[in-house]
Amino acid sequence: MRILVTGGAGFIGSAYVRRVLDGAWPGTGNARVTVVDKLTYAGDLANLPEGHGRLDVVKGDICDLPLLLDVLPGHDAVVHFAAESHVDRSLVSAAEFVRTNVSGTQNLLDACRATGVQRMVHVSTDEVYGSIAEGSWTERSPLLPNSPYAASKAASDLMARAAWRTHGLSVSVTRCSNNYGPRQHPEKVIPLFVTHLMEGRPVPLYGDGGNVREWLHVDDHCRALHTVLTGGGAGEVYNIGGGSELTNLALTERLLALCGGDASMIHRVADRKGHDLRYSLDAGKIRDELGFVPRIGLDVGLAATVAWYHDNPDWWKAAKDRTRRAS
Repeated sequence: MRILVTGGAGFIGSAYVRRVLDGAWPGTGNARVTVVDKLTYAGDLANLPEGHGRLDVVKGDICDLPLLLDVLPGHDAVVHFAAESHVDRSLVSAAEFVRTNVSGTQNLLDACRATGVQRMVHVSTDEVYGSIAEGSWTERSPLLPNSPYAASKAASDLMARAAWRTHGLSVSVTRCSNNYGPRQHPEKVIPLFVTHLMEGRPVPLYGDGGNVREWLHVDDHCRALHTVLTGGGAGEVYNIGGGSELTNLALTERLLALCGGDASMIHRVADRKGHDLRYSLDAGKIRDELGFVPRIGLDVGLAATVAWYHDNPDWWKAAKDRTRRAS
């Protein structure tokens, strides 16, 4: 099996690549992987096993159609992670999100059709559904995105669906809850708070901290994605939920306890524009049809994640430095 992974030097993409090359799942023992990554501030070659015999890395932009047409032939499938993904950045630079997330995805779909690569998993987000006060979204819930990031991902989801419906491309869409784990860029809330606390700095908590998010360890997410790649249906959408809902304040309190801090380290900041109150996914479809259930509990996963950042200061300090230079 030969898999092309876009955005494969980022947090979730690199975790997926490492598991494939480790032979973590059935059918991956001899799999070859090609990573296409623009290597922006959020992509890091240090996330990948340097010199691995079954890994090829191409520095490139998914908006570059000639590049995709050159790289794609010979691959059996594509797992599409590449995206601008930080909501705060989308509030001030929406056009960049439209370019990469919508136009880039359409380029990839066109390149798959042109080169005969029939199978693709498009990795999306629960944020396309908007906010839900009670209950949980199913795959048939309407798309009501509230941020430029979420809107761009919703648009890319629909382009993927159109490629299936119009051209018969075997594409599945996944929508996942918030991820966490090692090697997540420190602009995201968990590594941001953990690394701030390790530097002795207060953590910036939006508003009253009452916004609710559902958390899933990145290893569970990657296993779900490969389950969809190998067993999911063409044109189907699969919610991937972690089942662990926490307010942002409750999450902060857990991180404070793991890092030896207290409430005095919380710095309240003005709430984000258009901040969704609550996300919650009904993951019954992927459980009942494909047999996927998360394995890593939140307490275990958070403790292991904090320990990883504690043991790898060079990695996250370099990531913060790249972000400063890119700003």
